[in-house]
Amino acid sequence: MTATTTSVDEPDQLDPQPPQASRATRLLRRFVPAAVAALSGVLLYVSFPPRTLWWLALPAFGALAWCLRGRTWKAGLGLGYLFGLGFLLPLLVWTGVEVGPGPWLALAAVEAVFVALVGAGIAAVSRLPGYPLWAAALWIAGEAARARVPFSGFPWGKIAFGQADGVFLPLAALGGTPVLGFAVVLCGFGLYEVVRQAVDVRATRALHRGAAAVAALSVLVPVVGAFAARPLVSDEAEDGTATIAAIQGNVPRAGLGFNAQRRAVLDHHVRETERLAAEVKAGRVARPDLVLWPENSSDIDPFANPDARLAIEGAVKAIDAPVSVGGVVENENGKLYNEQILWDPKKGPTDTYDKRQIQPFGEYIPLRSLVSAFSSDVDKVRRDFSRGTDPGVFTMAGTKVGIATCYEAAFDWAVRDTVTNGAQILSVPSNNATFDRSEMTYQQLAMSRIRAVEHSRAVAVPVTSGVSAVIMPDGKIRSKTTWYTADSLVEEVPLRSSQTPATRLGVLPEGILVLIAAGGFGWAVTSAARARRSTGRK
Repeated sequence: MTATTTSVDEPDQLDPQPPQASRATRLLRRFVPAAVAALSGVLLYVSFPPRTLWWLALPAFGALAWCLRGRTWKAGLGLGYLFGLGFLLPLLVWTGVEVGPGPWLALAAVEAVFVALVGAGIAAVSRLPGYPLWAAALWIAGEAARARVPFSGFPWGKIAFGQADGVFLPLAALGGTPVLGFAVVLCGFGLYEVVRQAVDVRATRALHRGAAAVAALSVLVPVVGAFAARPLVSDEAEDGTATIAAIQGNVPRAGLGFNAQRRAVLDHHVRETERLAAEVKAGRVARPDLVLWPENSSDIDPFANPDARLAIEGAVKAIDAPVSVGGVVENENGKLYNEQILWDPKKGPTDTYDKRQIQPFGEYIPLRSLVSAFSSDVDKVRRDFSRGTDPGVFTMAGTKVGIATCYEAAFDWAVRDTVTNGAQILSVPSNNATFDRSEMTYQQLAMSRIRAVEHSRAVAVPVTSGVSAVIMPDGKIRSKTTWYTADSLVEEVPLRSSQTPATRLGVLPEGILVLIAAGGFGWAVTSAARARRSTGRK
């Protein structure tokens, strides 16, 4: 028997890699997915308003798919959290404009937990056939949860709200924000699968037809569906037209401090309405059928303060049209409401709408005694607002106007039930002065554009300090104001009474997508358990 020798010219297959090299490789393998996850979250943020780069959402989700595919659920949890932070930290920076970074960082950190759970779920289903379908459904399930808990939810940052300028927009009329968001995420994950399949074919020279078909359909179905849904988007004046005026009175200065100048804010809106009345009388502007003031345009209760009531009545009589006035009102039981008041030039106040979806830590403090132990900022909200109970639909000069006050525009149900109760146009009165010149205003304006298409209604957005706008039922902005100027928008808008599939179906599309997500996750868990049992038997 002869001994076997190893040539010095050949690498010794038995020698292990240097410890430094293997450690560096392990660190690199961990760092690169983490960095990609965080940066793809930032990329998703960049796709949101005020930018019109809606298409960046697709590579953002494609990169997330690369990060999560084949990972353990624990890895998916961590990578999902990094993606969530990359997205939500810059998106929500406006929440700290006046109160400092604490609330902003806390909000982003909590909301990113939902994205982390979705990441864990996507990692679990990533080995299943039809990976993009399950992943997209899981994302929408995460949005559904985030829109409901805690404290009645916080749906800011739903994927649909970044698509007001995108090709997928008509899908809002088909199934609302859940279907629109699902299509975007599905297409993003589908693009990743298309690229992955192409790389595999190049490497192995073998095409897996089933997987390739699923990848292609994940991209094509959302795009084709969006074009097929375009006939649902219409500006036709089914019930005639109405000339509306949106008043932006402006505020004395930006920030929370403007609330200390409540009378000045009211006077600004009275003055701008009277100025518009003079323009109408001179024939330079069309006479409006109805006038819309912003949220908090009268922080002085006109029912308790005769001087405020006289000022409002003077403006309403000058314009000689019904006016929706945003007030802060205390009822006979001592409860405080963020209220829209329908003020008739002859009859005075005739109807009210109390905001139903009030903002936690802004309009009320949940767990006040506990939270106050950690931050004295809660004292800035001295009294909690109460919630209204009934949908807001005002009949103004024969036109039914649905009211969704500011924060409510982010909630599907709060807009939809005004339309199911007969609204022919929508109004989203807002007060964004607290957030200065941040992106918050443009993010909220995009929500109203989505709602316009979702329910096929013109939408007026009167804002105290800008940006106010009038939006057509196809989501296009007809006119808008600039920051911190007193101005008014007068536009003729179509009145519509038909309901889109999204309006009729309500929460059903979201429920179906949640069930699909649950089915995919259950399948993944069952398959993993079966594989472990099989391995154990061997």
